[in-house]
Amino acid sequence: MLTARRIFLGIFALFLAVVIADRLFPPPLERAGGLSALVTDRDGKPLRAFATPDGRWRFAGDLDRIDPDFVDALIRVEDKRFYQHRGTDWMGLSRAAIDSLFAGRIVSGGSTLTMQTARMLEPRDRNIGSKLIEIARAWQLERRLTKDEILSLYLSLTPYGGNLEGVRAASWSYFGHEADKLSKDEIALLIALPQSPEVRRPDRHPETAERARNWVAEKLHRYDVFTPGDVEDVATLSVPGRRRDFPDRAWHGTAKALAEGPREDVRSTLDAGLQAEVERIALTRAEAEGEDVQVSVLVVHVPTRAVRAIAGSASRDRPGGWLDLTAQARSPGSTLKPFIYAMAFDDGTAAPDTRVADLPTRFASYQPENFDRMFRGDVRVSDALQHSLNIPAVAMLDRVGPERFAAQLASAGARPRIYGGAEHEAGLAIALGGAGLTAR
Repeated sequence: MLTARRIFLGIFALFLAVVIADRLFPPPLERAGGLSALVTDRDGKPLRAFATPDGRWRFAGDLDRIDPDFVDALIRVEDKRFYQHRGTDWMGLSRAAIDSLFAGRIVSGGSTLTMQTARMLEPRDRNIGSKLIEIARAWQLERRLTKDEILSLYLSLTPYGGNLEGVRAASWSYFGHEADKLSKDEIALLIALPQSPEVRRPDRHPETAERARNWVAEKLHRYDVFTPGDVEDVATLSVPGRRRDFPDRAWHGTAKALAEGPREDVRSTLDAGLQAEVERIALTRAEAEGEDVQVSVLVVHVPTRAVRAIAGSASRDRPGGWLDLTAQARSPGSTLKPFIYAMAFDDGTAAPDTRVADLPTRFASYQPENFDRMFRGDVRVSDALQHSLNIPAVAMLDRVGPERFAAQLASAGARPRIYGGAEHEAGLAIALGGAGLTAR
């Protein structure tokens, strides 16, 4: 009776120690939070990719963004019982230990995908102690995450050489496209590279990469994933000889889209085709004007107010090209005059045929003039607007109220930056561009 009680207490103490250790030393999942981001246009076409703050390419390993044929092949090669075990495949681990013992060297590590994920979250030297820690960490991951979440984590952290991590980053860098549709040779290569990512880098060691890829293809044939024809086709193809550039368009627009939300993949309101045309036109016009000239363009879909294209500058290679000029305050000139008259129409204080005085007029210390320094006497509002007369516009703004007009602009998303002396004087100058507005 006493012995049974001691056994029970011992088991309970061990269980309690495991629970406490699990709470005190959780797996470092925070490393998985530093992800790259891909900004696409409104139809999902890639525009620009952003690296992590530490300069790595590591995209979220969302299963709906990765070819399911690749995922199935990966599981067959790396961890056939992934969906059956709870972090450690004891049969596979035992077999790997026996094989290594008879071979006199490590033939295979026997690590499951969950154990490999634990190692990528917490890199350490490979030895027996590290293997035991990986087993414990794998158990912790299985307690906290679903199988698909673990798989997604693995697919975002897998090393592919250099600053590439995760299958999506590798697919973009080596193949120039997303990992949602992969060919047989691409699948085999992406499975082969992480086993020795630096030694097998195709841009540096193409022959080694080809041998590893072909070996994986043959292995997938043994697992009935590839046909004999697939293996032959893969062997005839060369591996990518260089890394490709990540998407890098719509520099200013994509930065703004990313800044408006969490750092993750973003579908913007931009139109890729229109964006390319706007960038071309901006650069052509800037080059025609001179080497020190910049041009910015903003195209907005009026019914929805969605930005369809934005070129903050004509080129980053030209002076000031890194600045987003659409966000810089500039004088709107006479472009606000129609809105002043529109508010007066809404108030009922004026109509298109209302007569207004185009005569020398002083508003406190402010005395506006027309562009041609001439006066036309009494004119209709419609004529004053058509000829962009300054004095009638200022007089109409005085009726509407400059502060109220500025508030109306702000409510519409155009927040004027008012400069000058007394507030009322500066406010009246809004009619003639005496306030800064951005294109956005």
